[in-house]
Amino acid sequence: MQNNLITVIINNALNMNIFVYKDLLLYISLQLARTETAVNNLNPVFGVKFQVDYHFEEVQKLKFAMFDEDKCSSQLYEHDFLGEFTCTLGVIVSNKKLHRPLILANGKPAGKGITAQELSDNRIITLTMCGRKLDKKDFFGKSDPYLEFHKQGDDGKWMMVHRTEVIKNTLDPVWKPFTVPLISLCNGDVDRNIKVLCYDYDNDGGHDFIGEFQTTVNKMSEAQNGVEFDCINPKKQKKKSYKNSGLLVFFYTPVPLACISVLQCECVFLQVGIDFTASNGSPREPSSLHYINPMGSNEYLSAIWAVGQIIQDYDTDKMFPALGFGAQLPPDWKVSHEFAINFNPTNPFCSGVEGIVQAYSNCLPHIRFYGPTNFAPIINHVARFATQALQQDTAQYFTLLIITDGVISDMDETRHAIVQAAKLPMSIIIIGVGNADFTAMEFLDGDSSALRSYTGEEAVRDIVVHEAILLKW
Repeated sequence: MQNNLITVIINNALNMNIFVYKDLLLYISLQLARTETAVNNLNPVFGVKFQVDYHFEEVQKLKFAMFDEDKCSSQLYEHDFLGEFTCTLGVIVSNKKLHRPLILANGKPAGKGITAQELSDNRIITLTMCGRKLDKKDFFGKSDPYLEFHKQGDDGKWMMVHRTEVIKNTLDPVWKPFTVPLISLCNGDVDRNIKVLCYDYDNDGGHDFIGEFQTTVNKMSEAQNGVEFDCINPKKQKKKSYKNSGLLVFFYTPVPLACISVLQCECVFLQVGIDFTASNGSPREPSSLHYINPMGSNEYLSAIWAVGQIIQDYDTDKMFPALGFGAQLPPDWKVSHEFAINFNPTNPFCSGVEGIVQAYSNCLPHIRFYGPTNFAPIINHVARFATQALQQDTAQYFTLLIITDGVISDMDETRHAIVQAAKLPMSIIIIGVGNADFTAMEFLDGDSSALRSYTGEEAVRDIVVHEAILLKW
């Protein structure tokens, strides 16, 4: 989940008042928010920003509705409806700046349109923290310290943005590093105050306050070699002998491009990999996962449609390379684990999700399902493009969608490929179809523990998402 701020500009709104300009306000469906009223203005630039919780895996529809405010009322039916448009949050995020016409209830355009823009800050930092000689709070032991990070809002109020884990029975804790976007930590303002509070954890919820300090991202950015802050308890400051309640040491690391999320890159590319191994069954048999039923669907097509329609909003050009693996190809019928399903290796691109579906359907009669189920070749295929992208001036990100029916044959090679890919600007989504055992794929997603290659190397980040789905049609 990611927070996004949207700003709105109106161009040449429809004027329903003959003698004066209208007083405009914008309403977002589901009462997410509404703008201020722009008085006597047909081209307003609204100052109110809308904060929307963004879920990459969902289709999130937004409706922008425009009204002419005639009365001092919070009820929209009291005002004149001017027009609206509907889109998904993903479209705004992928386009960065989106211009669309406002449409009246009768389907006619109202004015020249509305512009919605994502205000995103692509800076991300990693903080590593430790404590030294913190106050002892437990009678029979030491303290169980943890930290809370709070940012200061425009109204001066404090809001918690992160809480560390609890380190048991120590006055010299070392917390796990955490990575946070600056937009979340300080609204992107590196001089905005951040308050760090230290507590001693108690099971009954009555946590004991140890101390606090305030800083800014600018000050913490000096901490590549570590910077110390006095942990201060204001109630103890009155004592003459009081110096501090311990020290908190911070190490600051800007996150490199390869670890920046898909949404923060200028160009995003989706590539699809489809499992054509024999375990799927012959596509001519109704029991096969690749059998296209009289309604023109099967489990693979359902997965392509379901996931592709969500992800395509984030692809820059909507041209998707679609590859297959585990099949024998004509004319020599050799097994391939990274072939273009449109049989054009120099141009494997399909236009939109519809293009993938068409290429897939055309491909089925011309190949022989075989095996084994090897993931490493197709992961390495995409990784080569991601490696080349690091040399480009434009920030690029690659997402590989793999749709498969079962157990991976080359687990060691796949683990190694994922660990190496984790250093690159790419992610992997694995969709499991059918009723096979997907336990091994859950192991790859690194949620329970960090993924390691057969050499023992640990993945620098988790880039795999796995979902086992049963789709009906």
